[in-house]
Amino acid sequence: MKKALSVLLSIVFIVSLAACSGGSSSKDGAKNISILTPFLSSVTTNEMVEALKKQAEDHGWKANVIDTKGDVGQLASRMEDVIASKTDAIVIVSTDPNQLKAQIQSAKDKGIPVLGCDSGYIDGMTMNATSDNTEMSKMVTTHLFDSLGKKGNLVVLTYRAHPGVLKRTLLLDEMLQQNPDVKKVTEMQVEVPGPIESARKEMESLLLANKAEGSITAVWTGWDEPAIGAAQAIEASGRKDIVVIGIDGNSQAVDMIKKGSPLVATVKQNFPGMAEIVAQQLENVFQGKEVEGTELYAPASLITKDNA
Repeated sequence: MKKALSVLLSIVFIVSLAACSGGSSSKDGAKNISILTPFLSSVTTNEMVEALKKQAEDHGWKANVIDTKGDVGQLASRMEDVIASKTDAIVIVSTDPNQLKAQIQSAKDKGIPVLGCDSGYIDGMTMNATSDNTEMSKMVTTHLFDSLGKKGNLVVLTYRAHPGVLKRTLLLDEMLQQNPDVKKVTEMQVEVPGPIESARKEMESLLLANKAEGSITAVWTGWDEPAIGAAQAIEASGRKDIVVIGIDGNSQAVDMIKKGSPLVATVKQNFPGMAEIVAQQLENVFQGKEVEGTELYAPASLITKDNA
């Protein structure tokens, strides 16, 4: 009897060890992927998250989406939660990884890969998939400056806290130095969440303060949502002398370009392509292979009324 009880206890102990050793993988062996973002309300961030969920489904992984509604501090706390739960991988979307350094290092120490989707890359991460933000900014800013005859008064609506938008804005800074006849009237940081409404209100105030024709000739925005808000304010004011450009290529922006609104150009990012790159590289990690690079780009293209 004692011998039988000893054997039974041994079996229970072995089963318990097996259950604990598998991290947070499901009982059916599926990997659990934690997708974290503070900006799910953003059209483009939501598009990426949905694409990541589809990629997870296609690969037989279970996806858990966490949105902290603009609270990056809460994002760090929730990331600590999923690390403690022994998730199999973490994907941060539209997030500056520099704000999560401690959590990224903690995940690495525990063997949990952290990948970015339209985020930056820092040491400790596995990789990041995005567009070439510098090249996109160059593409649309060159188009804008050429359309202005490289002369005019520019309003800048941006959000330098986002790593991709920061790169775009830094390229604008360089091009402004190279084109001294394009004057920056002001630069304003758009509120996130709520960038469309924030940009619309900021633009309304700027229009009231700059009523003279030519006092503002263009609005450069770091992404499409503030471009939409700015264009709405300009259109409502009846001003015909101001054009707006954005970056992302979201459907509302493209529709406004087609209709001949003040929004005249954007750059179409391939957000599903970014999600696909992340999934491909995560599959490599799960198979014990090396990723193909720490910063991989999905192609982008300029959209104007001619090709919208």
